[in-house]
Amino acid sequence: MSTYLLIWKLNPSYITEDPVKRGTQWKQLLGMVEQDIKKGITREWGAFIAESAGYSLVEGSELEIGVMAQRYAPYVEFKTHACASVEQTKELLDALTNH
Repeated sequence: MSTYLLIWKLNPSYITEDPVKRGTQWKQLLGMVEQDIKKGITREWGAFIAESAGYSLVEGSELEIGVMAQRYAPYVEFKTHACASVEQTKELLDALTNH
């Protein structure tokens, strides 16, 4: 199982000016986030204050993460970064120094 840091941003084309509708949209998206947390895909989630963006720390295969991210399309855009654990980083460093 791999860990990924997803930096997410709401697609501005889908943000409504009506604050009530905007609040309803946000609640729907947060409901999806809560489902992903219950499923164990999303380990951590946060929104950047005063921005329409934030982060998610997720775990799974490439396929599982891809399917999860597609559920949010086209309302949310992601930048995805694969993450290495301390142990994985040690293995990398060992490979570099043990030639």
